[in-house]
Amino acid sequence: MSREPIISSDDAFEPDEPSGFTPLGREDDQVLRPQRMEDMVGQREVYERLMIAVDAARIRQETLGHILLDGPPGLGKTTFATCIPRALDVPLQIASGAALSAPKDLLPYLTNAQEGSVLFIDEIHRLPKAVEEFMYPAMEDFRIDITLGEGVSARTVNMALRPFTIIGATTRSGLLSAPLRDRFQVREHLDFYSHEELTEIIRRNARKLRVEIDDEAALKIAICSRGTPRITNNRLRWVRDYATTKATGKITLPVAEAALGMLGVDPLGLDPQDRKYMETILRVFHGGPAGVEAIAHTLNLAVDTLTDEVEPFLLRSELVVRTPRGRKLTAKGYEHLGATPDAVINGARHGRGNGDSDRPLFAE
Repeated sequence: MSREPIISSDDAFEPDEPSGFTPLGREDDQVLRPQRMEDMVGQREVYERLMIAVDAARIRQETLGHILLDGPPGLGKTTFATCIPRALDVPLQIASGAALSAPKDLLPYLTNAQEGSVLFIDEIHRLPKAVEEFMYPAMEDFRIDITLGEGVSARTVNMALRPFTIIGATTRSGLLSAPLRDRFQVREHLDFYSHEELTEIIRRNARKLRVEIDDEAALKIAICSRGTPRITNNRLRWVRDYATTKATGKITLPVAEAALGMLGVDPLGLDPQDRKYMETILRVFHGGPAGVEAIAHTLNLAVDTLTDEVEPFLLRSELVVRTPRGRKLTAKGYEHLGATPDAVINGARHGRGNGDSDRPLFAE
């Protein structure tokens, strides 16, 4: 009986690479994040203050003070936290506040910390109270108290730690307790990026992704990125994919507009969920005021989704305002939807908007 040949990985068929495209390794494709603080774009005031602290610690050969970084998601907190150890040439450990459910979960990080090393705790506001209090002596005196045994036979062991630095990152600094917040010698808030800064990020990352992009296209993507580099990189990747499959591979302004249009992103950077939120306030609640819970139930979404994901950009763009009575569209919000407040009020007086959805609610 004949035996079928065994096919190994060396015999696997390798298809020809498409002409004009050089494949990126997975690691190369993910290194859009700057590797050094000098390479970062934007947040210049934060960068200068942190560099002074880093340079001073390096000159004095001391351990850098604890640092707290806060701000909305995607603005560079993790980038700063990973670049600072490289500037100091010290080891880095990374932990998540949600994963440290008990003091024993934090012990390996503290005992393995080398002198001068950095422990980065992301989402530090999610630390349980017991873990937070366990960190107090570690941050101030570089020691921890460990309880061995239970009951009357229990004893406490005081363990000294090598001096190290904690860098905490949080999107909700208000949830941090005052004792923990005060133990950070350096506290920095990261703000949103300008269109010029995002355009420069797009140019740099387009080179890393080995794709050619026009200045007009880069600016278009920047304007539609909500002031956030993470969103900028995500939309740059999408436009690159669109240009690869639907165009010649070069990102021009028409290509960028078509790609963003397919995502449902409008010229202000609003996505379909943002516009649905605003249209609900306009159509159902006649422009507001409307309670966020009522809006959430109407959209069949969780309240946290609206308050944490949808509303921040709309509030910052002055399209919606929060009032004691609820959310309201601003004049800019009406204009963006192609409506006028008078038309909405008149429509509400005549019973339109809720029951008669076929009749026009606002002016053409």
